[in-house]
Amino acid sequence: MRFGIAMFPTDYAIPVTELARAAEDLGFESLFFPEHTHIPTSRRTPWPGGAPLPEEYSHTLDPFVAMAAVAAVTTTLRVATGICLVVERDPIVLAKEVASVDHLSGGRVLFGIGGGWNREEMEDHGTKPSLRWKILRERVLAMKRIWTEDEAEYHGEFVDFNPMWSWPKPVQRPHPPVLVGGDGPRTLERVIEYGDEWMPIGGRGGLDLQSRVEELQRLAGEAGRGPIPVGMFGARANAEAIEKYRQAGVSRCVFSLPPVASEEALSRLRHYAELIRR
Repeated sequence: MRFGIAMFPTDYAIPVTELARAAEDLGFESLFFPEHTHIPTSRRTPWPGGAPLPEEYSHTLDPFVAMAAVAAVTTTLRVATGICLVVERDPIVLAKEVASVDHLSGGRVLFGIGGGWNREEMEDHGTKPSLRWKILRERVLAMKRIWTEDEAEYHGEFVDFNPMWSWPKPVQRPHPPVLVGGDGPRTLERVIEYGDEWMPIGGRGGLDLQSRVEELQRLAGEAGRGPIPVGMFGARANAEAIEKYRQAGVSRCVFSLPPVASEEALSRLRHYAELIRR
């Protein structure tokens, strides 16, 4: 079992470089950063968490800038998006961003992706919410071409470009792992088609983890793939829950850390580390 931390990297929380150094020193494998480019003030789309939208959603740093800063002050910690809103980003630029951070970090990027929940936010980027999964699919497939081919081209309904040159290529081959987030009706199909890992969200009601992992591995076998890793994002931080995750086939637990000041953040981090040691 590997253990990671996820935190909204805000302008008022512990600096990401301080958090990263502490996480690496305490033995954590990875540090995940969520993404929201902005939050429309209309608040038409309800937050899946059910409560008023927390402040950190509108105060989040760009994840790739934060990841690059973290990579510069660590040597083993994996830097990750949890998740990147691919439908709000140009795929050619995004492919270069991911490859650049992977290059600078010596191959430590985990690329978590998802379709997003805030309809107004994606509409501001020109994405029609009902088409977001089709758009995400084409953008990820196109990015894989850019990462793996010297002269990449892609011709789809939503992404269309002629042969191009784009370096650097990622250090990880064929590319950084693509972690498909969520647990919607077709999530496992997306993992099989263009993902390398599945990353469901802990604490969301209705998730029968054991049966879903079994279904994932069955689908992987039918597709001619080997076992697919599963990482639990927002994992419950207690020994009983971790053991249940392990029994279900989870190989990474990512604990959520609120975007708080250094003293409280480091105290919570040490608590998680002690739980892991026990």
